[in-house]
Amino acid sequence: MGKEILKMEHITKIYPNGVMANKDVSFSVQEGEIHALMGENGAGKSTLMKILFGDEDATEGDIIFEGNKIQPKSAADTIRLGIGMVHQHFMLVDSLRVYENVILGMEPRNGIMINKEKAIQAVEETAKKYNLKIDPLAMVGDLSVSQKQKVEILKVLLRGARLLILDEPTAVLTPQETDELFEQLLLLKKNDHTIIFISHKIREVMQICDNITVLRAGRTVGSIPVKNATEEEISRFMVGRDVILKMNKKPAEFGETLLKVTDLTYENKEGRKLLDHVSFSLKKGQILGIAGVEGNGQNELAEAIFGFYSGVKGSIIFDGKEILGKSIRTIRDDGISYIPEDRIKTGAAGNVSLWGNMIADIIDSPKLKKHGLLDYKNIHARADKLISDFGVLCQNDNQPISMLSGGNMQKVVVAREFSSDPKLLIANQPTRGIDVGANEFIWKKIIEQRDAGKGVILISADLNEIMELSDSILVMCGGQAAAYFEDAKKVDEFELGNYMLGLKHQEVSEA
Repeated sequence: MGKEILKMEHITKIYPNGVMANKDVSFSVQEGEIHALMGENGAGKSTLMKILFGDEDATEGDIIFEGNKIQPKSAADTIRLGIGMVHQHFMLVDSLRVYENVILGMEPRNGIMINKEKAIQAVEETAKKYNLKIDPLAMVGDLSVSQKQKVEILKVLLRGARLLILDEPTAVLTPQETDELFEQLLLLKKNDHTIIFISHKIREVMQICDNITVLRAGRTVGSIPVKNATEEEISRFMVGRDVILKMNKKPAEFGETLLKVTDLTYENKEGRKLLDHVSFSLKKGQILGIAGVEGNGQNELAEAIFGFYSGVKGSIIFDGKEILGKSIRTIRDDGISYIPEDRIKTGAAGNVSLWGNMIADIIDSPKLKKHGLLDYKNIHARADKLISDFGVLCQNDNQPISMLSGGNMQKVVVAREFSSDPKLLIANQPTRGIDVGANEFIWKKIIEQRDAGKGVILISADLNEIMELSDSILVMCGGQAAAYFEDAKKVDEFELGNYMLGLKHQEVSEA
């Protein structure tokens, strides 16, 4: 590692509504290092990076990059300076080829025509240099998640980025894909690139990073070298207390069958089969983890059970009744709650208050009414208790949910779904974007559901979460049930990864 490449000094960000996201934050990165930026949700990490990347203006403070004071006003400004960002949600055009996505906005030309050969050559040379194995002519819509990530990295490298910001880069990768990414990041480091690695995964940070800077409540807690830290120390550094990194849960006591799914099949409007004769069963007192690379049918499975789609074939027997074809309202009334994968699109109404979002599932319930009208005193008391119980950082329950950080929005959604006391909880990425302290709390809540004799379907891209919480595991690949493990303790993450990637396959007629 060499000299200091980036210094953010005394950064303060106060929004017009008075919310202070950053307070006197200082952050320094050395040239040629991989530097982790960690902290709980609402700690100010995203705001700090938005300021660096030109998406937000700082209220106070200075940014010094390669010895020069900079004031980026847009992402384009930052890219021209040599700073690139790979967002967690990729910014690619699925209908274009790899090389077309990579050169978009900087196309080499012969007169008015794009020089296709030169563009492909530039992509191939950069990919080869950094061992980013990708076909320049492939359609982006046909790529896996890890391949799309490579395209995003190629985009910033081809634009001359010397400092790369990676936002939760392993969130949807298998262990094998994560190992491959880490090899590529180490090669980038060897070629004098500097990386800011934003992550909630402490073990990965310790594996790949040189130093860690932690933010808490909008302020810098400090920086520590990875070689001098333990997992427990980093957790305590982030949340200010000891955090359980592994769950000690008692053995499961399975009851009778609660849910039986048989030959579930679903095709989208384009005729693509997203669920292909999926069968499994879930007992009371059981957590069934569903693992898979994102886009292999896990989300469709959850939404099909919860009544999102018409045209689903097969059978879904819940608590002795067929629910396939029933409305979402009926399915909720029968005792199923659902934490959706996308908190913004399907989990919350952005311009609605926190209290409104927290009662959206029971708005017609007599519990919330007095003399036939909504009992607002009761509603606000309920919302305030959930805000307190789930540690939602907000001004009050009248605040629009869109004003919260992503992690705090997730806490609102999770709080609502837990509060209905369901017989079956479908938890689809329940801790995505959640900090380590809230992660521990939600894990405990899921286990409490199981121990109370409820059923839980847990869908997660975080294999550690699947392994820690699940009693049994179903693996999805290509819309099919690729493997089933009745005892989750008898399989490891790499074995699961082989089934997730389609390298191995079991015949699963009924789990």
